[in-house]
Amino acid sequence: MTSWKYYIPHILVLTVYVTALIEVSHSADNGCTSPSVTTCNECLYRGPECGWCFQQGFLEGAQINERCDFVSNLVQKGCALDYIEHPAVRVEVDATLSSTQVTPREITVQLRPGSESSFVVEVQQLERYPVDMYYLVDVSASMQDNLDRLKTVGIALSQRMKEYSSDFRAGFGSFVDKPVSPYISVHPSKINNPCSDYDMQCRPAHGFIHVLPLTENVTEFTRVIQQQQISGNMDTPEGGFDAMLQAAVCQREIGWRPEAKRLLLVMTDQPSHLALDSKLAGIVVPHDGNCHLQNNVYTESTNMEHPSIGQLAEKLLENSIYSIFAVEQVQYKWYEDLIPLLPGTYLGKLLPKASNLKDLVIEAYKKLLSDVEVEVTVQNHQVQRFWANITALCPNGSTAQGASKCSNVKPNQIVFFNITIGMKTCHSLEEEEEVVVFVRPVGFNETTTVRVKPVCRCRCSGERVGCLDEEEGQACGDAGSRPPSADCRPPGGGPDCSGRGTCVCGKCMCDRSSLGTVYGKYCRMDDFSCPYSGGLPCGGRGQCVMGECQCMSGWTGESCECPESSEACRSDDGPSASSGQFCEKCPMCNGSCQSHWRCVLCHLSHDLSAVGVAECNRTCSAVVHYADDISGWTGDNSKRCLYPTREPCHSTFQLDSVQGVAQILISRHPECLAGQRYFPIFSLVFLLTILLGLSMIGLLKFLLIRRAPTPGQSSVAVFHVTNKEKSYAPTPSEKTITYRREQPQEMRIHVHKMPLTEVWQ
Repeated sequence: MTSWKYYIPHILVLTVYVTALIEVSHSADNGCTSPSVTTCNECLYRGPECGWCFQQGFLEGAQINERCDFVSNLVQKGCALDYIEHPAVRVEVDATLSSTQVTPREITVQLRPGSESSFVVEVQQLERYPVDMYYLVDVSASMQDNLDRLKTVGIALSQRMKEYSSDFRAGFGSFVDKPVSPYISVHPSKINNPCSDYDMQCRPAHGFIHVLPLTENVTEFTRVIQQQQISGNMDTPEGGFDAMLQAAVCQREIGWRPEAKRLLLVMTDQPSHLALDSKLAGIVVPHDGNCHLQNNVYTESTNMEHPSIGQLAEKLLENSIYSIFAVEQVQYKWYEDLIPLLPGTYLGKLLPKASNLKDLVIEAYKKLLSDVEVEVTVQNHQVQRFWANITALCPNGSTAQGASKCSNVKPNQIVFFNITIGMKTCHSLEEEEEVVVFVRPVGFNETTTVRVKPVCRCRCSGERVGCLDEEEGQACGDAGSRPPSADCRPPGGGPDCSGRGTCVCGKCMCDRSSLGTVYGKYCRMDDFSCPYSGGLPCGGRGQCVMGECQCMSGWTGESCECPESSEACRSDDGPSASSGQFCEKCPMCNGSCQSHWRCVLCHLSHDLSAVGVAECNRTCSAVVHYADDISGWTGDNSKRCLYPTREPCHSTFQLDSVQGVAQILISRHPECLAGQRYFPIFSLVFLLTILLGLSMIGLLKFLLIRRAPTPGQSSVAVFHVTNKEKSYAPTPSEKTITYRREQPQEMRIHVHKMPLTEVWQ
């Protein structure tokens, strides 16, 4: 059995570790207090819970960083609320701007580093909208059948859309790929006619051509589509994203109306090139996201890269455009993985010859209008400073944290979005530039503008304007003939500021100490000169005031180490005694084991017989019983004892008390410890190791003898050569070729056959 004393060092180490951990955790909870905070601005930068006290005489003589703390702590230390700089988070809604779909239209939010603010945006989908649909079609050779189908479906689709909108307009544009190698063939015969190998006339490849602006003239739309010809390129992917971005940003050229729902229908049978693909053609200039149409032709196709997915999504959202991808079965999976990255996008599977195009467009329009989704965007150079969280409150009552979309929304129903915007940091402590955040419902032409005003600088107003920090500097006024240092000397004499500070303009600026805070008019007070207990001043159970501990209620002593209550000294199972955690162990008490050894010895000397019971009970004060096993007789107040008899055995007995009478229960079977058998075990292991080693040596020697040649047998192998084998004797020859600088010349050297050796003969 291991003694409890063995664990004392471990318990002490664990106690010190836990105490230090609690102290570090307590300090870490207050992020405002730091020796590095010397100004009000730095204090605000520590977090939204921090405040700065600019009251004169506050903690006179203490370090400047003591002015930064939780507001509640500053008030407890004696700082009036009117003198605490603690900018509050404010939200102001401009109710003067009216809207039919998105409310409110403009919000002003004041934030400070580490703070956040929430507000609600309402979005309502109307019943009927004007609709603008722009057909963006891949006119590569593989799209011939789909293009032919589009030539006949235009009028039918326009008639069907009138069921959902009384004001429908359609436009058309085409794309292939960047007209540069290796995307197209640059052979002279194929530049103007990519289909020359098939004896047919095609139009030249192009990045994007805007063919027809949005118009309500269905006849004109049909006529323009019937005039379209296919083109061709070399690689599989097309330049669809290039064309989509131009169709989105060239609003004036395309003819997008502000009040209309804007649909961009993309028809293709292949994937699209992504950003950086253009480097294969030597195009390294990133896309600038602007419109570059000249005479309805995209002029920067060979100069700028393809747009990235993020850039395309941003421009579609910024211009309130829904995207509809009508793609064939082969490339459906590629676009399906892309859809989550493009808000307000619908993906439909285009059947052969575009037979389902009309139904696909109608289904896409109904689905897009029934989904209400918002996106929060921040100015590019400010993205890292802010974060946003969106929670959609859908008309059916469902709420999902972090969800920004509601589905199956019916016309005139309102969707509420609870939006939280937080500010992480300031670029600099002095910066207060207004930041604009946009809350954009996808596909809507109305936006909520959130103007965030960062608070990165203190204003510190009060009876004394100024923050009383080190940035203000110090200036000594006219003090007459009295030297400023005279006001820093404590009464009764002594060094300036008690030798623990610097006298500045007649006031003590106390030194900083890694042990704690030095404060007071003459820097005579601190919070670390009191007696320590458990590694903490005043044991962490009191406050240090001028070198003396003021203990909390329930504690006393020089370092508050003594509890006033005596409950900790009382044992649950007995009265106070002289040893043990509760002093419950008492060898000299009447109930101890040793006081009954004489009685137990008497019974053991009579071999625990009936005669011994009669003989010994006259000399024993306790009632004695015998048992084969005393473990089952253990009670709540029982005490197990040992009586040494002979090595290595001992007898066991148990003390108990029944109605005030001592009871002894002696076990009939002594307990013996097994003898130490280290030497026999060691000897056995040693002999087994020797025998195993000798066996291995014998086995190895036996194998070597088996492989040795028998007497009279040569160790050199003899090879017998037959006459047939002699006829195949090798005839080596060598040919060396050397070259001159002006003309190579071959030189032949013949080596005669080598004579056969004796072995071959």
